[in-house]
Amino acid sequence: MSAQYAEPGDAPVIPRPERTPAALRAACAIVAPHLLPAYDQAKDQALAAALEHDSVKPVHAYLAHWAALIEIERYPETAKAYRRAEYLAQIAITPGEARDHLTTASGIYRDAAEAVRGA
Repeated sequence: MSAQYAEPGDAPVIPRPERTPAALRAACAIVAPHLLPAYDQAKDQALAAALEHDSVKPVHAYLAHWAALIEIERYPETAKAYRRAEYLAQIAITPGEARDHLTTASGIYRDAAEAVRGA
């Protein structure tokens, strides 16, 4: 995670999981149990799309997305900042205000995606 978005002193609560469905689900159950229904739904949708299109690309995309989300959730203060930015973007009054919050959230997500991609 980039120092730009990581909160000072924010340390991971669990080791980075392997990029497998079972490992990501187990990590999700620990760091973000409220996301388990969305995780299971995304997995089911990715598998269905893979079968429908005869391609593993949907599975790779689901694994990459959830690896990034779990990477964010491993760091409690970073996860809090990410969720706060997403929430503030949803309730923003002006497009500029929403854009600022989305820029923050997307920066955190991008850093997490880069961290797990480089792992």
